[in-house]
Amino acid sequence: MKAKSVLIVAIAIIALAACKENKPPTMEHQFADDTTAVNDTTIYGKLGENYGMNTLELITDKGDTLQFVVEEPADSLDMETVKGGKGVGDRMAVVAQKSEEGELIVTQAINLTTLLGKWTALDKSFEIQEGGIVVSNFSEPKPYTEWSICNGHLVLSADTFDVYELGADSLKLENAKGIYVYKRQK
Repeated sequence: MKAKSVLIVAIAIIALAACKENKPPTMEHQFADDTTAVNDTTIYGKLGENYGMNTLELITDKGDTLQFVVEEPADSLDMETVKGGKGVGDRMAVVAQKSEEGELIVTQAINLTTLLGKWTALDKSFEIQEGGIVVSNFSEPKPYTEWSICNGHLVLSADTFDVYELGADSLKLENAKGIYVYKRQK
């Protein structure tokens, strides 16, 4: 009987060890059309006072003050690097890379303060709120319930979008299925 108990415990330990090795890596976000884990490199914080047309100062959530260079893409006149404008104290999500000279170059920035609010289109309405919450009309086929930013992409529930344009009154989102245009609801 004792040998049987030892054998059962040994099998249980081996099974647990095998499961632990096959456990998928932890991930912060997973894109809807991709099953691989994505490491979010977005830097979050508030816009500082020292910013200009080609610069951005970010006071990070960790309390660091970072200086960024903003280079608008030469190949597209209608696409801005900083979506949603710049205002002192606005909450920002910034994706950047280091140049050979060591400068932080903004590849994409989203003004989260501008993103918050009620957005509506002919077929969908939702409100993006603080804390990753989305309030939608639950009679819609796939209502959004949560949001986040991951590497410069807006993740609404299971759908991932590029923020094509963000203004005071308009929001254009793009993914493989097309461009979605929303108007701010007052």
